[in-house]
Amino acid sequence: MSNSPSSSTQRPAQILVIDDEPDLRTLYELTLLREGYRVEAAGSVSEAWQHLEAARFDAVITDMRLPDGQGMEIIHRIQKNQRSERCVVMTAYGSAENAVEALKAGAFDYLTKPVDLKQFRAVVASAVQARTTPQPLAKPVQATPAGSNRAEAEAAPTSGTGIAALDRLVGESEPMRLVKSRIAKVARGMAPVLVRGESGTGKELVARAVHACSQRSEGPFVAVNCGAIPENLLEAEFFGAKKGSYTGSSQDRDGYFQAARGGTLFLDEIGDLPLAMQSKLLRAIQERSVRSIGSTQEEAVDVRIVSATHKDLHSEVQAGRFRQDLFYRLNVIEIAVPALRDRREDLPALCNALLSRIAQDGGLPVPHLSDELLRRLAQHPLNGNVRELENLLHRAVALNDGDELHLDLMGGFTAAAEAAASSAPAPLSPVGADALAVPAPAPSAPVVAPPRAAPPPLPSDLQAYLDQQEREILVRALHESGFNRTAAAARLGMSLRQIRYRIARLGITTPNGDDGANSSHADD
Repeated sequence: MSNSPSSSTQRPAQILVIDDEPDLRTLYELTLLREGYRVEAAGSVSEAWQHLEAARFDAVITDMRLPDGQGMEIIHRIQKNQRSERCVVMTAYGSAENAVEALKAGAFDYLTKPVDLKQFRAVVASAVQARTTPQPLAKPVQATPAGSNRAEAEAAPTSGTGIAALDRLVGESEPMRLVKSRIAKVARGMAPVLVRGESGTGKELVARAVHACSQRSEGPFVAVNCGAIPENLLEAEFFGAKKGSYTGSSQDRDGYFQAARGGTLFLDEIGDLPLAMQSKLLRAIQERSVRSIGSTQEEAVDVRIVSATHKDLHSEVQAGRFRQDLFYRLNVIEIAVPALRDRREDLPALCNALLSRIAQDGGLPVPHLSDELLRRLAQHPLNGNVRELENLLHRAVALNDGDELHLDLMGGFTAAAEAAASSAPAPLSPVGADALAVPAPAPSAPVVAPPRAAPPPLPSDLQAYLDQQEREILVRALHESGFNRTAAAARLGMSLRQIRYRIARLGITTPNGDDGANSSHADD
């Protein structure tokens, strides 16, 4: 059955095909004509622009290399003149940099030569659908800041699903307004998106919003945590497996790529993929086809890739832990999610939204959020970002015995933080001789014993108090060892695996999310 959207529109979609090889141009024309499109053809940049000046098209499919210039020139001119055509570029096999350049310039999608006609039809149908889908009236994402790019201002979501997904990104601060505006803008194309941010900032919510605001919103959204899959199962999980291809394989099974067909594949913690799997993932993204384990044939897959990481992938590339070519393929468009400390003005709205959800899940009335509690939360480091904030509010609701959250009910983290400052353990670093040199009192001065300090009050939440004490010690050990987890673990008498478990449990974030410059994953 044809994917052509012509039957749902007043007129057949109009396509402009640009290729300097007559045989290929004819092949593309015939393929599109059979799908019910109206087709014009050109063999050069100048001829193509004559067609564009004479008429409007729904999509433009252009080769990258043309006799009198580059297909990029057509994309740039369409963007500059603010025309509405969706551009699809065809690049030679292995010219990944050309495809990335085109996507960054505003191309909707790309195809690799020699072009697979089934894939060709699917990409053109997707471009035409994005162009011809009715645009219902919708409220704007946010008020447009002064000096904002016009294209971003016009990038408001066009469906109720997209609006709802953006509303789940709570916050009216300037950093969040920019994130929402960028989501609405990049969702229109097929370019891969890399979502970057610290742990707990809401990277998956951003990925879901990109999907919901795109023309693929009716398709599946498949989320994959790349760091949670055993290495020996990665290939089967991503690409599928045929019956009998390995022990226990009793039937054919689809992988993540097949499950996400027609939708979005979200690769969370992409920086945790082993190098061998990175190579296979790169090929699947470039070729848009996968081969299941035990199969001799490849099958085309139509997915949009959105990935996320809390790591600095630039550093990972330089350290040889992440493939540079895969990084450039994934990082066509980047969305940086701000840390909670950089948008503290969003705390009241975030707390209200989280408390509403917590109360709804527990079948409880929504407790009142006092100004004093908000003030204490604003003073808390919140290194675990929104995830830590939600944990704190969960604890407050669990301990609450009235309609209002009181400060003493949150004593687990407030009292613990204050007590930790007064009863912190001795420094982990060696104390120098100069630090030990304390001036002796004058002979005539009487020696007065210091007053005995009152013991700290008993914590109202012992586990929270102990967690805070453990967090303080771990953070200091990590800081003094340059965030080298192996060295920090040795100083605390723990194994690397033990310290990793505690860091994850307590939600401690580190600059690079790895073991530092002097350690590697081989330490596992």
